[in-house]
Amino acid sequence: QVQLVESGGGLVQAGGSLRLSCVASGLTFRHYVMGWFRQAPGKDREFVAAISWAGDTTVYADSVKGRFTISRDNIKTTLYLQMNTLNPEDTAVYYCAAASTAGVSRFRDEYRDWGQGTQVTVSS
Repeated sequence: QVQLVESGGGLVQAGGSLRLSCVASGLTFRHYVMGWFRQAPGKDREFVAAISWAGDTTVYADSVKGRFTISRDNIKTTLYLQMNTLNPEDTAVYYCAAASTAGVSRFRDEYRDWGQGTQVTVSS
């Protein structure tokens, strides 16, 4: 079965950086659009970033554009999210997800498989 396992979360001060990873198994990773979403307490799960199967197209939420970078390694079947200049509003559980769409998608409902999430906490 499909497994997506996130890691790399933690506690960081405002202005700091973290790099999240998501190791995928049980699917042909290079055939899937991959995305990162996040959910803060009391809020809906929201889109953060997505990347095409080949890694040549990326999209970002406006709130993270210029600070976060999504990338992938199809040989290692791993998805990454480099997060720089973090602020307290970035505090959330971050989830990776896989979609079998033709192109990158911002829409949560198009992602079929999800990881268990990793907590990111940014202190002020």
